[in-house]
Amino acid sequence: MKSAYELAMERLREEDPADSKPLTEQQKQALAEIDSTYEAKIAEKEIFLKRKLAQAIANRDRESVEQLETQLRNEKLRLKDERESKKNKIRSQDT
Repeated sequence: MKSAYELAMERLREEDPADSKPLTEQQKQALAEIDSTYEAKIAEKEIFLKRKLAQAIANRDRESVEQLETQLRNEKLRLKDERESKKNKIRSQDT
């Protein structure tokens, strides 16, 4: 299921197709590298925080569980936004 942010971005792209230029191979490579880097960063955060989350669950520390779940959600959103920002910078470069 897509987030509200993803749906809004799709609508924006549909409304302004003149803004979309064909990407060069170099841009495509840079975008793929950004995706790869940020997928690794997201996975790293998930592993780290899920380990802490499992410990909090085992200790039945409800407050810590809620904080860690929120932190995980926020970190993933932050990294995804950061990734999209970098990708948009690449897309907007002149060919």
